[in-house]
Parts: sequence; C-alpha cells; structure tokens
Amino acid sequence: MYDIIIIGGGAAGMSAAIYASRGGMKTLMLEKTACGGQAVRTYEVDNYPGFFNAPTGEELSAAFEKHAMKFGAERVFETAREIKNPASPVKTVVTRKNAYDTRAIIIASGAEPRHLGIPGENELAGAGVSYCATCDGAFFRDKDAVVIGGGNTACEDALYLSGFCKNVYMLNRSKRFKAQKTLLDKVFADKRITVYTDMIAERFEGNGKLERVYAKNTETSARGFINASAAFIAIGITPDTGLAKQIGLETCERGFIKTDMYLKTSIDGIYAAGDARVSPLRQIVTAAADGAVAANSAINYLNNR
Repeated sequence: MYDIIIIGGGAAGMSAAIYASRGGMKTLMLEKTACGGQAVRTYEVDNYPGFFNAPTGEELSAAFEKHAMKFGAERVFETAREIKNPASPVKTVVTRKNAYDTRAIIIASGAEPRHLGIPGENELAGAGVSYCATCDGAFFRDKDAVVIGGGNTACEDALYLSGFCKNVYMLNRSKRFKAQKTLLDKVFADKRITVYTDMIAERFEGNGKLERVYAKNTETSARGFINASAAFIAIGITPDTGLAKQIGLETCERGFIKTDMYLKTSIDGIYAAGDARVSPLRQIVTAAADGAVAANSAINYLNNR
C-alpha cells in the first residue's frame, strides 16, 4: 500500500515525488518511458531560477530525477492503464503488469505535441517530419529545415537548428507571435533563420523521406513550396488525460484537468499537476511548482483523514 502514487515522471511528477517522499509519504512514481517529459526536448533552459548556466532540458531532468530518488521515492517504468475505485479511500492504479493500491493520486501525465493533420504528415513522420528538434535535429546537419509555429517552442527549435542546419525557415500563421520577445529578437537576429508570417503548411511531400513543404499565404492565398529535408511541428500540445476522463474527472473544453488552487480535482484524494491541468502558463518552473503544491495538498489530505 502506498500513500501517494504519482502518474507521470516529467518535471511536475518528479517535483511531486521530492515533496511527497520528503514529507514522509510512501511514494511511487509511474512513468511510461523515461523521466523528463517535455523538458527533455528543450535544448537550452535559460529561465529556471538558479540554473543561470542554461543547462539542456536533458541535463536538468537528470538532476530532477536524482533529487526525486534522494528521499526514498520508488519509480517504475510502467503505463497506468486504469484507476479502480477512484472515489474510495483506497484507490488502485492498474498497469499491464501490476496493480498498486494507494490512498492518494497525483496525475502528472503531461501532454503530447499537437499534429497538423495535413497530407503527408503521418506518412513522413520519422522520415523528415518531426515534433522534437532536439531529438531529431542532428540528423539534418547542413540540410534545410522548416519550423512550423510561432510560440516559444517554435522559436527555441529554430534557434537550436540554426546552429547546424544550412537554412531554417519558420512559418507562422499570422503576423502575431505567441513567443516571448527575447526569443523573437534572437530569431529575427539570426541570419540563418528566415521567418514567413501569414503562412500555413498545406502538405508534405517526398519519396520515402521529406523533400518539400507546400505552404499557403493566409492573406493572399498564394501557394508555393520550400525544398527541405526536415519539418519540425511546434504548434502546441494536447493533454494526456485519457485516464482522467475515464474516471470522470472534470476537464475543460480542450481536455485539460480542472483543479482548485490546491490542485485538487473533482474527486477527493486525486490531484493534478503540470501540463495535464488547466493552467495559464506551461513551463518547467510552473510544472515543478505544481508538483510541490499537489504533493503538499495530498499530504494534508492524508494527515487530516
């Protein structure tokens, strides 16, 4: 029997593991692949307090993981498939191999990159079409690459790729960008990056691998293509909240879990943290803060029962 089970091993999940185990709770963290979540895909983290040396997302995640294990939290690499008896004092988290009983749950399942849904995307995924520049960018050294999006991630991807790609073309669907000004300034100052506004990707083409990205101007309807070996899609995320919906947790219209200020969900003893929940900002620092709040709330819940 565990006091707290944390579903997800990203920044929120690892932070929750630190606070829960440090608070004397018998804690289990379930992660389906590898710890770090979205943070692993960030090539440089220059906005996490105290880490002024701008570590990679992978380096920061490794530090988080080591810290999470320091206070005795257990970690297993299994996928949570079901939560039984969610409204009961004792809940059961079921994986393919095991069933774990617990008195409280923190859902920190994160989110996945959003897809464009255009022709050629699925067919060329992994063959030039990617959702993670830091994962796949090195395969396209001295090649031309396209980045689709106008937020922080798109800018970070473009700057990362400009370090070794021949040319980087950034497509944003309007003249307005969601990215922070400091990142935009770096993008526009980089001579290897060409930014196209009012531009959307319409289809990807290539014979077994990406060769061209066809695009359309949203104002003039003019069409054209860019010869490129890689296209990195950075247009936002979709929450991984299927498990939450399965047990009837309240979510917003976009599928993110609703919580109160203590990160309590609509079911007693179940909390949510990080990218999976409704939040005005999704950064590593806010995910880590969420994990701390959720763990503290879960501890108070258990101590008051």
